Amino acid sequence: MKSKRFSVLILSLSVVLLLSVILTSVFAFGEDGVIAEAAVLKRGSRGSTVRTVQTKLKNWGYYKGVVDGIYGAQTVSAVKYFQRRNGLAVDGIVGKRTASAMGVTLSSTSSGSTTSSDLNLLARVIYGEARGEPYTGQVAVAAVVLNRVRSASFPNTIAGVIYQSGAFDCVADGQINLTPNATAKSAAQDALNGWDPTYGCLYYYNPRTATNKWILSRPVKLSIGNHAFC
Repeated sequence: MKSKRFSVLILSLSVVLLLSVILTSVFAFGEDGVIAEAAVLKRGSRGSTVRTVQTKLKNWGYYKGVVDGIYGAQTVSAVKYFQRRNGLAVDGIVGKRTASAMGVTLSSTSSGSTTSSDLNLLARVIYGEARGEPYTGQVAVAAVVLNRVRSASFPNTIAGVIYQSGAFDCVADGQINLTPNATAKSAAQDALNGWDPTYGCLYYYNPRTATNKWILSRPVKLSIGNHAFC
């Protein structure tokens, strides 16, 4: 009888532990001090939004590491430093409040739920704007689009950014309607996966053909192929 009760007790404890593991994987204690859905950026997160956070923290002097889109120990420390300096709960997690303070949107695009139509549209922009550029330059063009999606100064969807009036020459001259090749599609996917060769740039242009005085006045951060990124 005792053996049977002991077995039941062990089984009950096992069920409790299993439920705890499941709940821990689905939920996390956020910076608000309550249980929050794990749709936050924390240690182990990867992707373009992590890269955006690292870029901002680096520009502000909080982060000294490599901008690689991987939320590691240095990123955690930098986020905590930012939180301390800005009166936020210091937990090293980019949740709703910290993201808002940073000007970062924790959107569906950044969490990896981009649709196939978004991927195709991004590939069409790459093909129309940069099909003669080196592969890194093609990824960079896509990265500029995604950086604009995350910026409060631009529309918050890929289509909205691309079709914003006067934003891209390929839309104006109709090359947006060309069928992208495999290289353009691959570059689009790499950008969506978090590769940003521009390190946060919002603009690019060809110095040999650009005539707009405003864009020419922007400080150039780097050049890839025929494009200057700023």
